[in-house]
Amino acid sequence: MADSPAKPWAQRARSVREDWRAWLPAEKDVLFDASLEELETSYSMLSITLDEAFTLRAQGTLVYAREQAGVSADFFDRLAANLLAALRALEDHGRHFGTLPNVAALNPEFFRGEIAQRIAWKSSLLSRVLFSSRPKFFHKLHALAETVEELRREFREAAEEIADGASVQPRADWEALEILHYDLNTCLRETIVVLKSFLCALPNDQVRRFRQKLQSSGKLPPLRTRVPRGSR
Repeated sequence: MADSPAKPWAQRARSVREDWRAWLPAEKDVLFDASLEELETSYSMLSITLDEAFTLRAQGTLVYAREQAGVSADFFDRLAANLLAALRALEDHGRHFGTLPNVAALNPEFFRGEIAQRIAWKSSLLSRVLFSSRPKFFHKLHALAETVEELRREFREAAEEIADGASVQPRADWEALEILHYDLNTCLRETIVVLKSFLCALPNDQVRRFRQKLQSSGKLPPLRTRVPRGSR
């Protein structure tokens, strides 16, 4: 027997927390899991490379540590690009189709770096005076994108100075890499939460269009299809 038509106004959660715990229909679930896998893979590659750089440095193998720091900048760029692609797809679809999820303001306490904290603080302050969900959603996307761009720039500068042996304050630059990695991870988690809330709000007949936006946004590869849970 066919399922009865969904009633979005009756099923929509009232908070981001409820969205995160919410069950997704099969097609949305596949899309979320595939997107999550791509982002987590990029994050793992960055973390493993950076951890190895710190380990080599602790062991006193400075030449190889510097080389690994330079390599980590490429993986940082890759994750940043994937996050920006996802944020761009969310914004494009939201503007064209009016899909507006629940959204929570950025929390400055979730970040450690000065620039990321400043952007989050401004975003949090502005969200208090924005009463409509539409500007809140797009403002958060812009704040996340701005943070990711700044983190990418700072990480590249510090990593290249370390790799070239040109760092005037090597200890400070190494500490910066750790802090910037932490803040990019925060941006990753915020983006994943926004994506889940967006999928909760997304009408079922727009899932394929949004999936195409993710695929064509520039960085995310074609999403693999898997068998929905319970169908095996």
